[in-house]
Amino acid sequence: MRSMFGRALLLVLIIAIQSIPAPAFGQALVKDVRAALANNDLTGADALVSKYRAQSGTTPEALAALSWLGRGALAAHDYDRADKYARQAETLTLEKLKTQTLASDANLVTALGASLEVQAKVLAETGQRASAVKYLQDAIRKYRQTPIHARLTKNLNLISLEGQPAPKLTAREFLGAPMPVMKGHPVVLFFWAHWCPDCKAEAPILGEIERDYRDAGLLVVGPTRHYGYVAGGAPATPDVELAHIEEVRKQYYSALPNMAVPVSDADALDYGMDATPTIVLLDRGGIVRLFHPGPMTRAELEPHIRTLVAAAPSR
Repeated sequence: MRSMFGRALLLVLIIAIQSIPAPAFGQALVKDVRAALANNDLTGADALVSKYRAQSGTTPEALAALSWLGRGALAAHDYDRADKYARQAETLTLEKLKTQTLASDANLVTALGASLEVQAKVLAETGQRASAVKYLQDAIRKYRQTPIHARLTKNLNLISLEGQPAPKLTAREFLGAPMPVMKGHPVVLFFWAHWCPDCKAEAPILGEIERDYRDAGLLVVGPTRHYGYVAGGAPATPDVELAHIEEVRKQYYSALPNMAVPVSDADALDYGMDATPTIVLLDRGGIVRLFHPGPMTRAELEPHIRTLVAAAPSR
């Protein structure tokens, strides 16, 4: 269990700090706080937030930065401070949401999503796994179909999905190769997005894996979803975006010619596709053996693949 939650903690900072571009927030405070946390300077990051709030008030940016303090304390295993920061960020964000919607400001999305994430991880890291699962399940019910739905599901899956039957894929749109029968095969589910550079970088790695383990029955399936836009962020109808996804698939995913691509927003939510790529490994019985938000090198992935293809069907 420790290793599972240790991985989750690394994902909190590695994926979030390296993969989420600071310009998305368009302001300096969050960038500076993230930089301080990357240097393991929680005290300095706290001082930045306190100074900003004293001068500018508790703006949405300040709330996002406050939620980052919770993640920084969590990574430092200072669970009391992590919980304190997270609860404060949640309370203050909910106060803001009395006068504006969650989707109206990306900083509010970050603040609320991260504050709930940290509180759940504190429970899990302090031996209260069942409480963490219930906490996230309750949060998902409360915030279903909001901008933090996938993030909450991702965190629930990190805690509880491995060893459980994989959520059924329900897509009705498909690109690429015909959708295979997955039962009886070891499967790599490679959740990707048309705009995602890390996904494109992962494709050659998975192409090599699929080539080398194809004779052992390995399948690679690449679910994706609609985002409502195409290149450059231009808004697009579902049909136009689907055509764009196909163009991206042909241009960047030629290393995976045998990969079926089911397209479904619901499947993405069920699997907690908050980070891209997200890699999920299923055994021959359809049981999840690895749930990994973020890219993986071949050296990281291949030991799991070897175990997967060598194992008899789960019962």
